[in-house]
Amino acid sequence: MIMGTGHCFWAIFYFACLCSASLANNANINFREREKKVLDQILGIGKYDARIRPSGINGTARTVVSVNMFLRSISKIDDYKMEYSVQLTFREQWLDERLKFNDVGGRLKYLTLTEANRVWMPDLFFSNEKEGHFHNIIMPNVYIRIFPFGSVLYSIRISLTLACPMNLKLYPLDRQVCSLRMASYGWTTDDLVFLWKEGDPVQVVKNLHLPRFTLEKFLTDYCNSKTNTGEYSCLKVDLLFKREFSYYLIQIYIPCCMLVIVSWVSFWLDQGAVPARVSLGVTTLLTMATQTSGINASLPPVSYTKAIDVWTGVCLTFVFGALLEFALVNYASRSDLHRENMKKKRRELEQASLDAASDLLDTDSNATFAMKPLVRHPGDPLALEKLRQCEVHMQPPKRPNCCRSWLSKFPTRSKRIDVISRITFPLVFALFNLVYWSTYLFREEEET
Repeated sequence: MIMGTGHCFWAIFYFACLCSASLANNANINFREREKKVLDQILGIGKYDARIRPSGINGTARTVVSVNMFLRSISKIDDYKMEYSVQLTFREQWLDERLKFNDVGGRLKYLTLTEANRVWMPDLFFSNEKEGHFHNIIMPNVYIRIFPFGSVLYSIRISLTLACPMNLKLYPLDRQVCSLRMASYGWTTDDLVFLWKEGDPVQVVKNLHLPRFTLEKFLTDYCNSKTNTGEYSCLKVDLLFKREFSYYLIQIYIPCCMLVIVSWVSFWLDQGAVPARVSLGVTTLLTMATQTSGINASLPPVSYTKAIDVWTGVCLTFVFGALLEFALVNYASRSDLHRENMKKKRRELEQASLDAASDLLDTDSNATFAMKPLVRHPGDPLALEKLRQCEVHMQPPKRPNCCRSWLSKFPTRSKRIDVISRITFPLVFALFNLVYWSTYLFREEEET
């Protein structure tokens, strides 16, 4: 008896579930039928004309369209072409009182359409667009929602490549402002006005990653334009990008510094090592020139001087100066050699004249009635030597000069040039770095 009662209970429960599911399906079918009837009522043939612009709020002649967007990604910012690519979800909302319908006691919150040509659409276009396309995978990423009080929400996902005029004077220590401009193509401000949605008109995806830039902030503004055909409503959003300097520090600045320092190794090589010093200077010069050309290849040929041009130009000058320094050392060493040969010949001549004079004195001393003269002849070597010593003693004493006394330790001019270069080149390069970084970093802060 108990077993029979249990079976009966489960049978009743199963039958109740089937009945409730059937009723829910029927209600859902009836609800979808109600949506179809509402769509036929407001968008049926002869009832709605999508070519006619709707009237504004409270029957005014001006249609107001609220705009907002969601930035999904920024794929690239091209310095050479001066453009950037962005993918966004773009939304427009306006009031069309012809689309009002009964919401069935609040059960019908909105109607959804996927065909944009069924209702009137604002003629908005992106004025700084270069290329753009819609997304159609798997289905077209677009929908239209019609609310009971006649409000229309249009949402679409699009990808755009937009022009971004850049000022590269501070490159790569610069900040760039790229704009996204939207305007009406045919309707003037007397008929159609675009406004940013109140609250949060522009949203950006979290953890937005860019390879060489950082999105610092964005600003929304209006940019209405006047032409011969009237004034047109325009919206714009300015995206402020800061260039990441760490990439350029590792790829450009540190290698250039290393090349300049390597070129200074020539100052420490022996002046007679001509092949080593020439090959070192030429190699660093060619490497620096290749580095400079590679940097310029990734940038547009602008008419002004960029910060990177100043850096590479000065580094190239230092490397070239090290090569010229060796040419000067080589010339000075040959001059020193020639001077040493001349001194050697002069000493040999003086020694020969002294030997001849001593022989003459020996001959005079052997004569019986010869007498030593009381006055030396002007050409006598002993008289010249005594006169030279007297002139030295009569000259006023000179003040000791540290630099001259230090340089006097190096007997040749070529060695002195190398020693001076070892100190001068690093000091001048350090001074240039101080001026360069202080100038461009402060200019960056002023412009921001």
